[in-house]
Amino acid sequence: MDDLEIALLEPTDDWLTALPSEYTGRRIALVTLGEARRLSRPTFVKPPRDKSFPAAVYASGRCLPQGPELAPDAPVQISDVVSWAAEFRLYLLDGEVRTGSQYASFGHLDAAPLAGHRHEDPVLEFADDLLATCGEGLPSAVVVDIGLLATPEHGAADQWAVVEANMAWFSNCYAADPDRVLDVVLRSAGPRTRIAERDRRFCRNLESPQLAD
Repeated sequence: MDDLEIALLEPTDDWLTALPSEYTGRRIALVTLGEARRLSRPTFVKPPRDKSFPAAVYASGRCLPQGPELAPDAPVQISDVVSWAAEFRLYLLDGEVRTGSQYASFGHLDAAPLAGHRHEDPVLEFADDLLATCGEGLPSAVVVDIGLLATPEHGAADQWAVVEANMAWFSNCYAADPDRVLDVVLRSAGPRTRIAERDRRFCRNLESPQLAD
């Protein structure tokens, strides 16, 4: 977006892996693709941000996709295999949930507005706690997916956890309020001349202390 002078905000690759365990509900690590290829157990593997290969459970590292575009030193997230009873996408602006949507149930597409949903209150309570504790590590405009674990650790009831963080300008809004989604998207892909100082480190291709050419 250099020619258009647009500042694209995106979460850092290590935000999810740096979260306290009470917010993830599973073991997560950031490794290289080369390291992931040496895994010998079923593991969920995904690129942190891009879609260079499908995010999925792979039986072992040998099952990961091959190709010249997949460099061994490329970062990937690996995590324990878990089952999500429900997953929600939240559009965040300045540390607050602007709108949201359920997008899946037990791994299947199941879009429904967050407003009026039976899980609305616990979703917002979890999000408020997460943002109060870890919100400084996110851009001012971003998408965070959270979910209800189907099999929480130690038999706990209704264990909520973070699924991942995504770029707002690259995320499906599902059944979220489109007008409020647009508020977040416009901030996440706005003019470089209006980028806030706190967002500089989250801007793609933005060098500190000067804007990239």
